[in-house]
Amino acid sequence: MPRSASPLPKSADVVILGGGVIGTSAAFHLAEGGVGVALVERAQLGSGSTCRAAGGVRTQFSDALNVEIAKRSLDAFRDFGRRPGWEIDLKQVGYLFVLSREPDVERFERSIALQNEYGLASRMLTPGEARELCPLVQGDDILGGAFSPGDGHANPEDVVQGYAFGARAHGAEIRVNCEVLDINISGDEITEVVTDHGSIRTSTVICAAGAWSRSCGAMVGVDLPVTPLRRQILFTEAIDGLPAQIPMTVDFESSFYFHREGPGLLIGMSDPHEKPGFSVETSDDWIAGLMEVVRRRAPRIADAGIRGGWAGLYEMTPDHNAIIGEATGVSRFLYATGFSGHGFLQGPAVGEILRDLVLRRPPFVDIDPLSLERFDTSALRPEYNVV
Repeated sequence: MPRSASPLPKSADVVILGGGVIGTSAAFHLAEGGVGVALVERAQLGSGSTCRAAGGVRTQFSDALNVEIAKRSLDAFRDFGRRPGWEIDLKQVGYLFVLSREPDVERFERSIALQNEYGLASRMLTPGEARELCPLVQGDDILGGAFSPGDGHANPEDVVQGYAFGARAHGAEIRVNCEVLDINISGDEITEVVTDHGSIRTSTVICAAGAWSRSCGAMVGVDLPVTPLRRQILFTEAIDGLPAQIPMTVDFESSFYFHREGPGLLIGMSDPHEKPGFSVETSDDWIAGLMEVVRRRAPRIADAGIRGGWAGLYEMTPDHNAIIGEATGVSRFLYATGFSGHGFLQGPAVGEILRDLVLRRPPFVDIDPLSLERFDTSALRPEYNVV
């Protein structure tokens, strides 16, 4: 919750730009580690992309680095009630990818083998096993499935508020409705962050501004290749006879997905005709394409009424992987952005990584492959399991 208006702190060891899951996770981990933190958010916590997310939590990735980050985050979600001490409505109902193309089956077989190497219990399924796990799914074209039983979904707003609660308990200053106007530099060193409520002296800035990261990077001459792309979500009315527990289910070919939300479902799908931009207005023009897939893959859902929905922004990069690291052209400008749809589920681990980068100690995983420099050398590492 926002606190009463008071002067900004005159200085902070680190200023974090953005109050979504990445920013609040970084604030918590840094403050817990004894670092003086000021987080500034131009609107409300989580109001950018995090609280408009579907809340999926998964470890099923095709890239080893993403597997490690997701596994670390899942452990943190499981422990969230103790640290930082907040309930997040984590439902470990599993994550089911429904596969209907031979190349996808082959790719997922390799991904599952990789995940098993890291101790995860994900496995391939026959078509019958996939339909048994999620009785809503139908289709003679189903070739199999990929399932990770420990995955599921959680409440994004609770995660953000929990991290903010923990960060404040450790002394962090968190300011909402506070817009960053500029970042001042002397030579190649950051000196202060200028906001519409005043300035904060600092030598270290973390950009966790999500879809708005490019403009923040421009303040210090760093090009963060992040493109905003609208994604929409709908909520169904109650569905009679809905199984008490169904996995987070994704029809991989179409990207149609759903999970239980109260007596109904949360459903979504990417729109191949969506154009980049910052609009988060809901529209109806994508629904016809969605319902065509729904009628084919999960016809019972097509008969359910719609009770509402919302739109949010993915922060896309050229290879659908995050950009995490520290800029080379200006001292102590760190960034964690461009998660391309998996920022929420990677948030806990990324907060740890940012803490360690600030403290100049090795993170639990080598994040050099996610640095900004990969775009200069064409060393891209595309993530295949993108929804």
